[in-house]
Amino acid sequence: MKWNKKDLLGLEDLSREEIEIILETARSFKEVSARPVKKVPALRGKTVVNLFFEPSTRTKTSFELAAKRLSADVLNFEVGTSSISKGETIVDTARNIEAMKVDCFIVRHSVSGAPLVISKNVAAAVINAGDGCHEHPTQALLDLFTIKEAFGKISGLKVTIIGDIYHSRVARSNIWGLGKLGAKIVVCGPPTLIPNNIEKIGVSVCYSLPEALKDADIVYLLRIQKERQQENFFPSQAEYRKFFGFDSKRINCTKKKFFLMHPGPINRGLEISTEMAEKENSLILQQVTNGIAVRMAVLYLTVRQIQ
Repeated sequence: MKWNKKDLLGLEDLSREEIEIILETARSFKEVSARPVKKVPALRGKTVVNLFFEPSTRTKTSFELAAKRLSADVLNFEVGTSSISKGETIVDTARNIEAMKVDCFIVRHSVSGAPLVISKNVAAAVINAGDGCHEHPTQALLDLFTIKEAFGKISGLKVTIIGDIYHSRVARSNIWGLGKLGAKIVVCGPPTLIPNNIEKIGVSVCYSLPEALKDADIVYLLRIQKERQQENFFPSQAEYRKFFGFDSKRINCTKKKFFLMHPGPINRGLEISTEMAEKENSLILQQVTNGIAVRMAVLYLTVRQIQ
């Protein structure tokens, strides 16, 4: 099977085979970052635009480095100094930038579906870098890549995702990706942060952290997204930490061999203690490292479809 999509909008729409193509391509690109000269000419002459309408550190920097290591030119779009502030629509903004002969838009937006809207109105490739509470496909892909590195497989593993499932685009993309690659997925958190009927997309729900941790191969902690919460979903941070925070006391509930993951940024002392974030079984920084290779793969596969 060959990759034939110009856009990457989410993992829900990808087949198992398409996900595996991305992961295998990322594996071949990972060694580039270990070279003295961290660059290949795969996208020389192409222009990639970081169209970010939300703050970002890891994702934006990772995409910029990925594009530059493929020898593409990179334009970083600044919302505050753009015509968006004058009332221009995101579609008009994208069309005007595309008229300058760019090849790819990497879009992050607070509204679910914004990358899809842009993709329907431009010929350039569009990659979703996170849209509202919908999906964050490249984060999930780098997570899949990291899990596969750690275990050599994904099928049959138990992955426990803990925290704010309701607002998490990372959780949604991971659920689609992990499910298609054969993992067993358990989600855990306060009932107010678990979407209704989430079992329909192939996960088990557990409201007891000790029970959810039992036999887990991967413990995946999510950030409490204060900026997306318009009301109080739990009484206090202290209460959340007591029932769902991961610290050394939780080790008694886990397998002897498990790995800890987090998409960042970390709220230290809330969803995870500093001690646990820096344990030898933490894959958090490895996720960041692998993000470059995965995003190189996604850029390479999608931009190649543009004539």
